[in-house]
Amino acid sequence: MSATTKLNITTNRYRFHDPVNFVFQTPKGLNEQVVRAIAKQHDEPDWMLEQRLAALRLFAAKKMPRWGADLSQINFDEITYYARPTEQAQDSWSKVPKKIKQTFERLGVPQAERKFLAGVGAQYESEIIYHRLKEKWTKLGVVFCDMSDAPRRYPELVKKYFGTVVPAGDNKFAALNTAVWSGGSFIYVPKGVQVALPLQAYFRINAPSIGQFERTLIIADEGSSVHYLEGCTAPVYSRDSLHAAVVELIALRGSRVRYTTIQNWSQNVYNLVTKRAVAYRDAVVEWVDGNLGSKVTMKYPCVILKEPGAVADILSIAFAGRGQHQDAGAKVIHQAPRTASKIISKSIAKDGGRTSYRGLVSVSAKAKHARVKVRCDALLLDGRSRSDTYPTMKIRNSQTAVEHEASVSKINEQQLFYLQSRGLSPAEAERMIIAGFLEIFTKELPLEYAVELNRLIALEMDGSVG
Repeated sequence: MSATTKLNITTNRYRFHDPVNFVFQTPKGLNEQVVRAIAKQHDEPDWMLEQRLAALRLFAAKKMPRWGADLSQINFDEITYYARPTEQAQDSWSKVPKKIKQTFERLGVPQAERKFLAGVGAQYESEIIYHRLKEKWTKLGVVFCDMSDAPRRYPELVKKYFGTVVPAGDNKFAALNTAVWSGGSFIYVPKGVQVALPLQAYFRINAPSIGQFERTLIIADEGSSVHYLEGCTAPVYSRDSLHAAVVELIALRGSRVRYTTIQNWSQNVYNLVTKRAVAYRDAVVEWVDGNLGSKVTMKYPCVILKEPGAVADILSIAFAGRGQHQDAGAKVIHQAPRTASKIISKSIAKDGGRTSYRGLVSVSAKAKHARVKVRCDALLLDGRSRSDTYPTMKIRNSQTAVEHEASVSKINEQQLFYLQSRGLSPAEAERMIIAGFLEIFTKELPLEYAVELNRLIALEMDGSVG
């Protein structure tokens, strides 16, 4: 029996696509009329439309990044920036249109909600089509809603925090997202509330040449905690799609926020995401970031340690196969004394794929007694693949403890020989070694997500994800 059969792996769970049928969509290309149409679909207040139009001007003025992965093939004129699959989001799974419901059932979203989640949101193309928070958390004042609804339902919170962590002018793709964003999650956790179960969102691109530009804003009030899980997939098409999300986290005094992502985009998706958090006094922000699939990924979760005692913990993996470039990493900005950060990055490249670790740690002159630890490890599975490391350290005071280590290695032939001598096939032995290499990451995931990651790694090893 083959390793694939034993693991019960099937590519159909990821690579299928549904017939394209929208209740509304904008024409291809980007202009002021498209932006106004998106704002009108959401019935947004004027102040949000003004932010969108200002961001559109910034996007037009900013040049494409000339560092990192090759983005020269992106054609902004061939992308559809907004597509609405249903008239409105539902809070009952039975009311979701049958075709869309079948998509998410095949991806396991309803099962996950029933098993271990406090709430679920499901986005299909540009809009959330299903959203539900369990009553227990609603009674405690927890807000978990479609970001498209938030400016109308919670205007004071959104106006106070939207664009403060990732301003529109931060980079070209942050400007693009601010102009055309749709969907995503808005979360507010009141003071002292500990959300013991994760909240999950799942994002699906179904049609070719579609852009998905969700916006996520999470606010953890003083002494609260929340864990947010995010999954992403798309089918294979010959035409490229664009995913350019923005995530903003605000961790107020003594709070704790964990943001876990497993992205499994197909190899025709440009995955260009800006994710950033601000941590106030004694707050903890954790990014757990898994990057598989996609044609190109450029993503560097960032934490700004703004007040004393704040902590950042960033753990990421990247897997690049044939024709893929995973340019990922992390950033931490120490702005206050007695702050601490840890960055651990793991990457795997095979069949000529390329992984890059791109990191920044900045410690200001005021951030005395800061502690920094960075570790990035790369595993190359053949002689055609490539791994690069671009670490930057800016340390502006002498009272800082800094550790940095990096390694690039190949699979150990002695380990392979030993495992095969114990009855494993060469493919099974290789997968087991990779599982050990990634163990530090998988043990941080809920059980269902860890099992899912192992399946995805096995698919990547077979060269069949998409």
